[in-house]
Amino acid sequence: MPDEPSTQPPLKGRSLTELAQHFGTDKWGVHRYTPHYQRFLEHLRDEEFTLLEIGVGGYARNRQGGASLKAWKWFFPKANIVGLDIEDKSFVDRNRITTYRGDQTDEAVLRRILDEQGVPRVVIDDGSHVPAHIRRTFEILFPLLPDGGIYAIEDTQTSYWPEWGGAEDRHARGTTMDLVKDLVDGLNHEEYVVPHEPSYADRWVKAVHCFHNLVIIEKGDNLEGTNKWTVLSERYPDGQPKGQRD
Repeated sequence: MPDEPSTQPPLKGRSLTELAQHFGTDKWGVHRYTPHYQRFLEHLRDEEFTLLEIGVGGYARNRQGGASLKAWKWFFPKANIVGLDIEDKSFVDRNRITTYRGDQTDEAVLRRILDEQGVPRVVIDDGSHVPAHIRRTFEILFPLLPDGGIYAIEDTQTSYWPEWGGAEDRHARGTTMDLVKDLVDGLNHEEYVVPHEPSYADRWVKAVHCFHNLVIIEKGDNLEGTNKWTVLSERYPDGQPKGQRD
């Protein structure tokens, strides 16, 4: 599908939902992701930055896919749009859209993309949807994002599907939603009353927004301090340990 058929009205300035409908990405229709993305990414609309989407789509027929990359291109008129897919999707490449072929858990491939295209300010994992892959990709990429970066995980329903590497037990460890729940706990890591060495995510995930089948994670300093030393005075009779942040 061409970027802007002559028989269609101009695409500039359209909402992300309208662009999704125009290009045929399932981010609207099958799913209801686009309003959430617009809410959290609107502030970047006129910025120059790199957006990395894992999973280009279009596996039913040859030379299919790239609908969401085209939608992102038009939503962000100054952004560098990069796609990663396990299959060759180079036919999607055009001005401001570049695709790479590789496994989303291959750290060498991911670092090569960042070296060649710049560190992304936005990462969207719409790849295999296998929880183990999602967790590994997050482990590699999230620490590389800048302060203020946005990391989105789509199709989290596979957490509950054993056929996709998930589990019928919604409390099972190792799923995508298990990762997300740990991130939510980590938002409050300074409130723990048992000894805990903060992880990278504990210190740098400042917000986790959960929607149906979509999670949006904001990166930022998550060391705000705690008042537990005074409120829980019986537990901490000596007050705040020396060297602890307020």
